[in-house]
Amino acid sequence: MRIAKTLLSLALVANAAVASSWFSNAAYNKWHETELERWLSDHDVPYPTPADRKDLEQLVQKNWDENVVEPYNKWDTAKLTNYLKVKGVETKESAEDTRESLLARVKSSWYESEENTQNAYTNVKDWILDTWTDSQLKAFCDRHGIPVPQPRKRDTLLQKVRENYETVARKAGEAAAYPGNWLYETWTESELKEWLDTHGFPAPQPTTRDKLIASVRRNSRLAYLQMQEQTESSKKAAQQAYAALTDKLIDSWSESQLKEFCDKNGINVPQGTKLNQLRALVRKNRAEILGDTVAGTAASAFGAATSNVGSAATKATDTASQAAQDAFDKAVNTWSDSRLKGYLDARGVPVPQGSKTDELRALVRKHSHKAASGWTAWTWDDLSLDNIRGYIASSGNAAAKKVSDKTSATRDELVDAAQSAYLSASSAGGGSYASATSFLTKATDTTKAGLFDTWSESELKAYLDSYGIPVPQGSQINELRALARRQYTYFKYGTTSPTDTLFAKVRENVQSGWDWVAGQLRLGSDAAKKKAEEAEAEGRRKAEKVHKEL
Repeated sequence: MRIAKTLLSLALVANAAVASSWFSNAAYNKWHETELERWLSDHDVPYPTPADRKDLEQLVQKNWDENVVEPYNKWDTAKLTNYLKVKGVETKESAEDTRESLLARVKSSWYESEENTQNAYTNVKDWILDTWTDSQLKAFCDRHGIPVPQPRKRDTLLQKVRENYETVARKAGEAAAYPGNWLYETWTESELKEWLDTHGFPAPQPTTRDKLIASVRRNSRLAYLQMQEQTESSKKAAQQAYAALTDKLIDSWSESQLKEFCDKNGINVPQGTKLNQLRALVRKNRAEILGDTVAGTAASAFGAATSNVGSAATKATDTASQAAQDAFDKAVNTWSDSRLKGYLDARGVPVPQGSKTDELRALVRKHSHKAASGWTAWTWDDLSLDNIRGYIASSGNAAAKKVSDKTSATRDELVDAAQSAYLSASSAGGGSYASATSFLTKATDTTKAGLFDTWSESELKAYLDSYGIPVPQGSQINELRALARRQYTYFKYGTTSPTDTLFAKVRENVQSGWDWVAGQLRLGSDAAKKKAEEAEAEGRRKAEKVHKEL
């Protein structure tokens, strides 16, 4: 019995030692107090002020896993299912697929291990810049006087920014392990929101510059992992395409076709290269792409074929972003003047007196990536009746409550009463205004989940009418709800869609990446492929003839 107790004690001591070792080696263990506070603030974790370092670090430790290592634990069933679909993991889409079973599969197919996540946060500069555009990297270098040789290629820009990362932070008197707003000082607010739009993260609404930066910073690791997966998919697509480039196909190409292939795929052809040498060059390039060489330089060869990984990802996301922009522009072209002005008013954009409809639409398109900055007259028009009545009850406004108590009160009357109560709270300021905005934030979050599900057909038609959108004859109520949700999304968020998870964006980007890579590879004309097939068929005929003769 004594031996068993001794062994148990040793096991407990060992476990404690491992836990202590892990905690002491955690990335945030070396963070400055301001960085600990910044991380907690970014992830909406309340912390006492003032607080000593130990308390802050323990709070980060307590909330680290659910926000960084396993963020999917807070996802709903739809988001978990979307992720698995994008990853190619089969889902049953039935009651058998409980949230627990979905969680288990997401966990087993997650982007990276806990150890990799921990290592990543020990050197943030190695990945946080990868999702930046070339122009943002250039602006950073120019702002901080970092010399970059011409031509300014993406790989060189990334290298120079990383080399000077700590220097810039020190000059600004800032910490660099979990960077502050200094890292994004060259970004406009529209660029911050556009980054969120591009990577599938809904921008906080209403918002401030600080909130936008916090959201970009908080989601940068996930965006980087998403981009890496997309890049890997493109790389595999390139390898698959090259695998289809058989010896028979290469032999069937003419000299001009071989030269065209080399030219379009970055293969250097020395002057005076002969036909057989050209074929050898293409085969050599194919072997490198497939990693079928002694050195196995698949990554470098892929870089040569596609410029570089960063450019491939940028081009892929550009396609998705342009599609989103086109869809937004199309929606805006149907809006009424009052909706156009409401969109601009919510974003603090001044509207010149006497502006015509086309001028209003141009202004809205210009500010498609600008986040809403405050509550407006349109705040209540898409809330449920329960939420509107709830706000009126919590406001303590007697006149508004009198309207709300009427069982026959229409939506328009309730909206007017809520607006009036809010304007009174706004004028009074202090606790009344803080209580009002807090209620609206929670109500808006609730609205996202079941938007328009409880609305009647007449309410939906009236809502669409406020946008100036005619309802198609014979429309079913589900079609009206879908149409209303689309307008709501554009009005609230501009080009982004908060109901589209980042994983839906991955699907778009992977497809775009594949299309782009396939276009770059240019595997030859249909005529060349047909010729190769004919040569192969002829070979089979000859073989059959010889077999018969034997």
